[in-house]
Amino acid sequence: MNQEQVIIFDTTLRDGEQSPGAAMTKEEKIRIARQLEKLGVNVIEAGFAAASPGDFDSIHTIAGFITQSTVCSLARASEHDVRRAGEAITPAMQHAEKNGRIHTFIATSKIHMENKLRMSEDQVVERAVQAVKWALEYTHDVEFSAEDAVRSEMDFLVRVFDAVIAAGATTINVPDTVGYSIPEPWGERMATLIKRVKNADKVVWSTHCHNDLGMAVANSLAAVANGARQVECTINGLGERAGNASLEEVVMAIKTRQDYFNLTTRIDATQIVPASKLVSTITGYPVQPNKAIVGANAFAHESGIHQDGVLKHRETYEIMRAEDVGWNTNKLTLGKLSGRNAFRTRLKELGIELSSEDALNAAFARFKALADKKSEIFDEDLHALLSDEFDSVASEHFKLVYLHVASQTGEVPHAEITLSADGIEKSAQADGGGPVDATFKAIESIANSGVELQLYSVNNITSGTDAQGEVTVRLSKGGRIVNGQGADTDIVIASAKAYLNGLNKLYSKSEKLNPQL
Repeated sequence: MNQEQVIIFDTTLRDGEQSPGAAMTKEEKIRIARQLEKLGVNVIEAGFAAASPGDFDSIHTIAGFITQSTVCSLARASEHDVRRAGEAITPAMQHAEKNGRIHTFIATSKIHMENKLRMSEDQVVERAVQAVKWALEYTHDVEFSAEDAVRSEMDFLVRVFDAVIAAGATTINVPDTVGYSIPEPWGERMATLIKRVKNADKVVWSTHCHNDLGMAVANSLAAVANGARQVECTINGLGERAGNASLEEVVMAIKTRQDYFNLTTRIDATQIVPASKLVSTITGYPVQPNKAIVGANAFAHESGIHQDGVLKHRETYEIMRAEDVGWNTNKLTLGKLSGRNAFRTRLKELGIELSSEDALNAAFARFKALADKKSEIFDEDLHALLSDEFDSVASEHFKLVYLHVASQTGEVPHAEITLSADGIEKSAQADGGGPVDATFKAIESIANSGVELQLYSVNNITSGTDAQGEVTVRLSKGGRIVNGQGADTDIVIASAKAYLNGLNKLYSKSEKLNPQL
């Protein structure tokens, strides 16, 4: 029986990045793009080219080296946005086997047209058609999205889609921008559109669902069951508000329930867990233990009845094998006696390319130091170890030089710290409610930043008491929100690194313009 393929459109680098504090550097985007290509994603939405010169540069760079996936840029339905997107994906158009996509959108619901766009229906249709025509000057692969389609009137949606298909759009995306729908009516909406829109069979129908009611994956699958052949999703369900449809859940639902869908994807499922862990490390958004597919407990069995059943026959309680989605494939078979060449080779396999031989030597020295502390090194350890190397804030404003913390029963915790601030060393000390609190207060006595600490989170990168601790802090100041990350086998040092990483991001003053879709 022939199986159709569902196109997996990953928007981790664009919509996922709109999570508070999850903005990524160019180098971090490149690392994730390489992993997405290895994962087998069909389309990588690499960013929103008009948002900033940095976003444009990231998309342009990614379009230049990704060969197995289509690289896409988002663009509002304006000439400036579309042309910036077209220029950003130009490197993907240089070779016959490569391709680039422009994804343009405009809102179609009354509430958006009247209150945000202040445009009539005729004006929206005209603008949508024009945006598609502008995009066709750069690529034949043009996707059009009707923002807030979930609250748009069906007759108007049909009119807009008729017009943009006639103009040359090749993919039609139906977004649940606000996460309002539930599976049955969402599936019905997709089926109705495919039935009513002229030339519906000439385009790929796509669905893009947000998770505000916890049904993004269910809605996406309902759309697939009713004719959608592209799903827009993110690694770990990352995204603004409650997030997007989770790539790993969509893919494994289609794979596991082929009896129902009779569909397939080209995803290499063994790369799912490595992708999940990389995105979590880079963004600072930890994966909850009971998260489907990629959570630490996803394949754990506590109940004695379950354990007995699994031991006797795995399929009594497991519908997937852990190794099929990439668990237990992440150990780095290197140790403190390993050489630079083996280290360099493993980094290349992980999609990590260092800028120079000096950078490699510095990273190798840090690896050796970590190997002296840990008996086993995992890929996640490497990603965390090298995170500083890829921080775009190359000219760090603050750098940790020295930290001493004293904490004992019956005594007030005390921290002494020395920082390099723009190359000038400054020292301070402070008491606190705990060693981390004292450390942060000592940092602030030097930085005097006035930031608000919104989140402090600690996770172990791998298992074992010798594991590196990964700390995430979320800092807010003047309406800007950043996540800072730090990793070390000493959790207090990791905390200091994370706080300083956040401060350095704030000092970088890099601004982003994030559209909603």
